[in-house]
Amino acid sequence: MKLGESIFAPTLARKLGDTTHISPLYRRIIQAAGSEEKAGPWLLKVAVQRGARHYRRDFDPNLPDDERSLSDEEIGVALCLGHLPDRPVFIRAASQLLSSPRTDPVKLAHLARMERCEAVLMHIANAALRTAPSVEPWASLRKLLRVRKLAPEGVLPHWSRFVSMTGVTQHGGSHIDWLTRYE
Repeated sequence: MKLGESIFAPTLARKLGDTTHISPLYRRIIQAAGSEEKAGPWLLKVAVQRGARHYRRDFDPNLPDDERSLSDEEIGVALCLGHLPDRPVFIRAASQLLSSPRTDPVKLAHLARMERCEAVLMHIANAALRTAPSVEPWASLRKLLRVRKLAPEGVLPHWSRFVSMTGVTQHGGSHIDWLTRYE
């Protein structure tokens, strides 16, 4: 946690106009991270270690090591939980971590329903539709998930925050790549 940040900062659930629920996954995350305050930073560190390298940074050396009993799908969904402070980087890192042919879309859809983060994952899936419509697991997730409530406009990261835009010059030309997990 950085200076000036509060554990009482608005949660993602509050920004989405939703409530949090009793989450067994979140309890496992708190246990692995060592405390509720460390849950978000620990999840981000684990996501980066597992392949969301676009979000690499210096992490607190006191954060615990990765907990390999948690699947990539669980780490990705946990980064989208409404319990966490509203930090767009968590959702963006979840997107990159989960953007892999190794991600199981059926398991991901099941976890999204259980953890009530369908709106967040569908937001990512719809963002992928703009630039990488066939990238998995997002193409499958658009078919598997039915969202109980869409996220209000402007609350979740803009589609451009899930991509790398290279080669944009004053003379034109650009290349947009969906950020996928480094494997």
